[in-house]
Amino acid sequence: MSQNSRVSIKVFDAVAAPLRLQILRVVYTRGVLGYSEIMKQLRLNPSRDAGKFAYHLRKLVQAKLINTDEKTKKYRLSSLGNMIIGFSQGVEEQVLRGGRKLFVRTSRLAMEEFDKKRIVKALKKEANVPLNIAKKVAEETEERLFKLDTLYLTAPLIREFVNAILIEKGFQEYRHKLTRVGLPVYDITQLIEKAERSGMDVEGINSLMGGNVMNEYVLLNVLPRKVADAHLSGFLHVKDADMWVLKPDEFVHDLREFLWKGFRSINRMDMTISFGPPKSFEAALTVIALVINTTRRELSGEQVINHFNLFLAPFIKNMSQEDVKKALQHFLFNLSQISSEVSLGIDFRVPEALERTKVQKTYSKKGGYYGDYFDENLKIISTLIDLIFEDVDHKPIINPHLIFNITQRDLKDSEVEKLLLEAHKLATKRGTPYFVNLCPSWQKDAVYSATGKRLSSDWTTDWELDTIRTGNLGSVIINLPRLAYEAKGRRTLFFNRLDDYLTMVIDALKIKYQEIEKRMKGVLLPILTHKVAGDSYFRIQNAPLLVEFVGLNEATTTMIGEQLHKDRRAIDFALRLVDHMVSQVKELSEESGFRIAISQSTDNEAAQRLAKLDIEKYGWNRVFVQGTKESPYYTALTTVPLEAEISLKDRMNIESSFHPLLTGGHLTLIELEEQKNEPEALLNLTKEICQSYHIGAYAFTKSYSYCRTCRKIFSGYFKKCPQCKSMRGYIHYSRRLSKYKPIDL
Repeated sequence: MSQNSRVSIKVFDAVAAPLRLQILRVVYTRGVLGYSEIMKQLRLNPSRDAGKFAYHLRKLVQAKLINTDEKTKKYRLSSLGNMIIGFSQGVEEQVLRGGRKLFVRTSRLAMEEFDKKRIVKALKKEANVPLNIAKKVAEETEERLFKLDTLYLTAPLIREFVNAILIEKGFQEYRHKLTRVGLPVYDITQLIEKAERSGMDVEGINSLMGGNVMNEYVLLNVLPRKVADAHLSGFLHVKDADMWVLKPDEFVHDLREFLWKGFRSINRMDMTISFGPPKSFEAALTVIALVINTTRRELSGEQVINHFNLFLAPFIKNMSQEDVKKALQHFLFNLSQISSEVSLGIDFRVPEALERTKVQKTYSKKGGYYGDYFDENLKIISTLIDLIFEDVDHKPIINPHLIFNITQRDLKDSEVEKLLLEAHKLATKRGTPYFVNLCPSWQKDAVYSATGKRLSSDWTTDWELDTIRTGNLGSVIINLPRLAYEAKGRRTLFFNRLDDYLTMVIDALKIKYQEIEKRMKGVLLPILTHKVAGDSYFRIQNAPLLVEFVGLNEATTTMIGEQLHKDRRAIDFALRLVDHMVSQVKELSEESGFRIAISQSTDNEAAQRLAKLDIEKYGWNRVFVQGTKESPYYTALTTVPLEAEISLKDRMNIESSFHPLLTGGHLTLIELEEQKNEPEALLNLTKEICQSYHIGAYAFTKSYSYCRTCRKIFSGYFKKCPQCKSMRGYIHYSRRLSKYKPIDL
C-alpha cells in the first residue's frame, strides 16, 4: 500500500465517527475555538463526556484536519479539514437529490428537509398573519418551490417567494413586516469604493454599512408607513434615520457635574480610565476630554459645553499665561482628533444667573462665586484665540467650534472690547468663530450649538432645566418646494397639505422620543442615563424635537413668482408661511406634551437629496433650485440664498424678521469680501447687529486653503500651494452650511 493511500485511509478513518464530523462542522462554522467552547457548542457534559471528546478531538488533530494554535491553545480548521467539510456537503446534497423532496441549506451548514409549517410559524410570529391565511400562503409557496430545478433552497430565497405571494394576494402590510433588511452585494461594493475615495477609514466603512441596514429597519418597521413613504418620495427627510431608535442628536453638558465629582466609567464593558475630582487645570481638561470622548458614542450629532471658560476659570487662579496655554493646546489637539464635533460656549462676562453661584471648594481653595473670576475668564478666552490663530503642525483647528456669547454689558466694557476685537480678527483670518446675540429680550438664556440649534428658557422657564443637560432629540425636515409644486399656486391647498405633513412629522418625532426613552431605561446610553441627584443626566423630558424645513425661498418663488429678496410680497408670504408652521407646531406641542420647535435646517444632505428628487419628478422646467445641474440644492440654514445679489443691510433685515419665530434654531452667514476684511469693521458690524437687529446667531464666512507641506493657511482657492507649488496635501476648506469642511475642487 502506497504512502498516499495510507494517508487517505487515516483521513477517512478520522471522520468515520459522527462526533468527529460534528466537531469539524462546529469549528468550521464558529471559527477559532477553545477546548471547552467546542464542547459547549456540541452540548457535551464536561464531567461526563470529557474523555470521549478528548479522544475524538485528538484523532482529528493527528489526521491534520484541525490545527492547534501554540500560543492560545485554540483550534482551527486546516485546509484539509475545509476540503472534507466541502466534500461531506456535496455528498449530502447528491443523496438528497435522489428523492422528490425539498431541502434547505441552513446557516448551520446542514441540509434540512423543507417543512411548510415553519413558514406558517414565521408568518404568525413576525407579521402576525392570521392562521388560515398563513397556511394558504405556506401551501402555495411549497407548490411553487417544488417546480424549481435547483440543488437546494435557502431561507432568503423562500422568504422572497413568500413575499411575492403576499403582494399578489394584496397583503402589503404583512409583506412590509416580513421584509428582510440588508444590502445587495453590488451596493456594498459601491459603498466601499466610495468610502475609499473619500478617505474614510475601515471603521467608518463598517459604520456606514451598519447605518444603511438600520436606515432600512427604521423605514420598514419603526416609522408609520405614510412617514416612510413621504421620506422616500421626497416630501420629508428623516434626519439621521439610521440613529432614530438608538441615539439623541445633540446634547448640552453641565461641566459642574464632572468638575465636582470627576469621571468614572459607568458601563462595565467600557475600559475608559476613571478620574477623581480634578484638582488642577490640566486634570480638569483631561476629565472634560474623557466626557466628550465617551459621550460621542451616545449621540449622532454635536456636543455643546456652554459657559466653558466660566466653569474652568477657578482652576487657573495664579497660573501663568504660558501654563494655561500649554494645557489648552493639548486639550484642543485631542479634541481635533476625535470624530465627535464639539461647541464651546464662551462668555466674556459671567451671566447674571451664575454671577452669585458658589464655586465648589473641592477644586478651588479660594471658593467664592463665579462672578469673582472675571480676569480668569478673559485669560482663557485670550489663550483660546491665540492658539487657534497659530499655524500649528496639524491641519487648521475646525473642531472644537468657539461660540462667543455677546450681551449688552459686554459691548460697554473696554476690557471685553479688546477681546471682541481679537475674536473678530480670528473671523477675518479663519471665519471659524460663531457669535450669539444675547441682547434682545427674546434671547434671554439662549444656548446655541455650531449647527445653529437653539435652546432657551421657554419650556419650564427655568434656565438650567431648559438649557443644560438636555438637547435636540431629533429632526424631520419638510420639503416646502414640493408642496408648492403640488399646490400649483393654490394657497389654500398649499397650507392644507402643509398641515397634513406637520401632523405626520409630529407623529414621527413622538416615536423618536419613545424610542430614546426605551434606550434610557436600558444600558445602551450609560453616560446620558447616569444619575445626578436622583434624575438622569440627560433631561429627556425637556429635550426639544425639531420640525425643520428647506427651500423657503424656492417655495415662495414658486407660489409668488419672485424670490424673497426681490419682492415685498414674497417676504410677506414667507413670513405668513413660517408663522403658520409655528402656530400649528405650538398647538400640537401643547396637545401632546412634547417640547417641539421650528428650526431652519442645517442638513446639506437633505437640501441636495430633496432637490434632486423634485427634478426627477417634475423636470427642470418646473423646479427652481440653487447650485448647478450637476449639484442642485435647496436653500437651507439661511432665509435668503448666499448667492443672492443683495446688500448686507437688506439681507440682515430679512433674516432678522425670521429668527425670533424660529426658536428651535437659526444661523445667519455673512460672507467676507477679501478687500474689506478689517477686524474693526467686523466688530462695528457686530455692535450694529446686537443693537439694531433681531439676529440670534451669525458667523462670518470665507474660504481658505491649507498646505500640509508648508504648514501655512492661505485665503481663497488656489489649484496648488502659492508658496511651495505643491498639489499633494493641499486642502481646501469651505463652509458647508453651518460647518467648515474639506472639499474637492
